[in-house]
Amino acid sequence: MPETSIKLEGFTESVIRMMTRVANEYGAINLSQGFPDFDPPPAILDALAKAAYEGPHQYEVTWGSQLFREKLAAKQTRLMGIEIDPDKNIVVTCGSTEAMMTAMLTVCNPGDKVVVFSPFYENYGADAILSGADPVFVPLVPPTFTFDPAVLEAAIAGGACGDHAGALTDKAGAKALILCNPSNPSGKVFTKEELETIAALAIKYDLFVITDEVYEHIVYKPYKHIYIASLPGMAERTISCSSLSKTYSITGWRLGYVIASEAVISGAKKVHDFLTVGAPAPLQKAAVTGLEFGDDYYESLLDEYTRKKNLFLGGLDEAGLTYYEPQGAYYVLVDIENINPFETDGEYCLWLAKNVGVAAVPGSSFFKEDVNRYIRFHFAKKDETLRAAIERLSVLKNEKYSSTSFK
Repeated sequence: MPETSIKLEGFTESVIRMMTRVANEYGAINLSQGFPDFDPPPAILDALAKAAYEGPHQYEVTWGSQLFREKLAAKQTRLMGIEIDPDKNIVVTCGSTEAMMTAMLTVCNPGDKVVVFSPFYENYGADAILSGADPVFVPLVPPTFTFDPAVLEAAIAGGACGDHAGALTDKAGAKALILCNPSNPSGKVFTKEELETIAALAIKYDLFVITDEVYEHIVYKPYKHIYIASLPGMAERTISCSSLSKTYSITGWRLGYVIASEAVISGAKKVHDFLTVGAPAPLQKAAVTGLEFGDDYYESLLDEYTRKKNLFLGGLDEAGLTYYEPQGAYYVLVDIENINPFETDGEYCLWLAKNVGVAAVPGSSFFKEDVNRYIRFHFAKKDETLRAAIERLSVLKNEKYSSTSFK
């Protein structure tokens, strides 16, 4: 038989989604894959029930229904502080996963370099490879997960970047940089100064910034989310990707979008058309209800996640676990260096799911560096689910669970 694509050698299956299957196998509480176990807002569910009978049930306009794009443009224009034309600046996609892939395929040529901060959401490396690009990784250093501007500039310019540089090609400079803000898995919220540094380098070296901003409404006080597209000189070179999944607790609806300049969107429309044709038509109609929510909804969303964060982190404190408190999103990295008797964090996560009954993601799946000391939990769950997980994790206080005897 012919061989499959060599691109497949550059990445594995999703470790996050694999851990959901592990959770299901052992009956563990799934704090690995980031989806809620509670329902979307009732108003959205009512709109969905109505759309089920009224439709549309056939293809919408490939790049998104007119009403959806108009409502999204109004919402994001107000939030981002830039003028967004629903016809010229938006493509509606099948989730932010497709939005990121569409953005990458729109701007990247084979051999182009794409800068990725590490730790990173696992899709980014695969996105780059599938687009024919070479990812170049720049470390975000714990505990603050800040970056060294000199290291970042070296990666963008094409110079050596220590052990983090990607394979050099004949194309010295980077074509794009991927920015996840708020960040998965660390929960970092980039400061205005950090964003200004990135923006200055993007302008200096003429590169695109592709953002993943799906947690834009989950930023804990006193931190604030700043859209890099709103900074001077960045609207034309920023490709903003996001989705409705986390904001409205509808991860299974697969509704995302790309916002960019007319020149980029004209290309993204073509890529999207041949990737998926279009996002689900009845779900777009129902989701318009969410796009029309007022500021009070987003304030209550933040209040709810702030409460869940405090509940879960309090449980981690009770279990004696060390963690990095997130500034945004709904994930927390836990440091297991002193309690893991196994060689890898993956082995620890398998043991945790099987013997403790809580599923996490091994942190090594997020790092380019050889790091095995972290696991990632998420807390987008009902209170009773979080309390049950906390009760199970409390056994880690027992001495036998921090020694090599439980292998």
